[in-house]
Amino acid sequence: MNLKNAVYGFFIVLLINISCRDGETKENTIQEEINHVASKFAPDKRVALFTINILKYNERYVLKGESNLPQAVEALKMRLESKNVDFIDSIQILPSADLMGKNRGVIKNSVANLRSNPKHAAELATQAILGTPVKVYKKSENWYLIQTPDKYISWVDSGGVELMDSVAANHWKSSEKVIFTKTYGHTYSAPDKNAQVVSDIAAGGILEKVNEVVGYFKVKYPDGRIAYIDKNEAEEYGQWLQDLDLTTGSLVATSKQLMGVPYLWGGTSTKGVDCSGFTKTIYFLNGLVIPRDASQQVHTGKPIDSIKNFKNLIEGDLLFFGQKATDSTEEKVVHVGMWIGNNEFIHASEMVRVSSMDPKAPNFDEWNLNRYLRTQRILKEEDKDLINLVHTPIFND
Repeated sequence: MNLKNAVYGFFIVLLINISCRDGETKENTIQEEINHVASKFAPDKRVALFTINILKYNERYVLKGESNLPQAVEALKMRLESKNVDFIDSIQILPSADLMGKNRGVIKNSVANLRSNPKHAAELATQAILGTPVKVYKKSENWYLIQTPDKYISWVDSGGVELMDSVAANHWKSSEKVIFTKTYGHTYSAPDKNAQVVSDIAAGGILEKVNEVVGYFKVKYPDGRIAYIDKNEAEEYGQWLQDLDLTTGSLVATSKQLMGVPYLWGGTSTKGVDCSGFTKTIYFLNGLVIPRDASQQVHTGKPIDSIKNFKNLIEGDLLFFGQKATDSTEEKVVHVGMWIGNNEFIHASEMVRVSSMDPKAPNFDEWNLNRYLRTQRILKEEDKDLINLVHTPIFND
């Protein structure tokens, strides 16, 4: 090889290397901007969708993915444009157009099982009670990606939700409702408990009221089924709201009604609960919607204690347990229970049970005492993540 060819080859390699580095730098810049916007608008993937990837096509960068946050996508595009990044916007804003306008829905089973992925073998992420209105984002075969009022995003199969357009959803919301108040029961095809069962029903289930007959409410399911509910086991929703009295006593009373309910990972109903599903259910049956998971609940309300000074606690306070932060690891919240007084808390652990912080008590819970982190007070507190049903019309207009 002569000197001229060697020099020429050297410059070709140099240009290729520079080009590769420029490409890598540009991709790094785009990724940094995606990460920045995600951390601001969607720090918790359980309640927000912002999944954006970078592809390269004909020397241009393609932003591909999906989000239910149009403001976040716009923020990303503005930041990239300010840095002179040439890109193609191929981000899908949810809800998907494939839904043909049916981007709202109402849970139609006594308890719908919501999965982390669109298949029955996937993790049970959470549950939704009959009558819960949801946002519908997209479809995958026989499954729908939905968001519940507590903002949790998960998948439900078509048997669990009745899809609606805005007209149907508004009609459902404006109709009179009945709420089931007993722990567990059934609805019937006629105003008679010996009649054919239409379905089971769990505490908090909400149905459209059609009219009344002696001793029963005639109700309609979101999918149109007609049934009857014993008036001793239900109440008109408006009257229930009016009569709500969220107190320490009502919280303790509700929690005790669920004693012995089995532990169920992902459960948030009287059929089965996990630890945070239990505390969520207690508060829901008293008119307050709180976040789904313990690691979310711990950031609501007002901090009360972090040094095991249980004298400062009142009934209804939430106790959180897990691993304390260290120099190299973050705090990890893995369990929650509710204080019921007398040095005791009630929680879902194998089943709903009462444990004590008193070493002399027969139900002393040394394991949870040792991993205690802190206590938060939700009762009577104002917080953007606490939804009071009296003031926020989720189920009614």
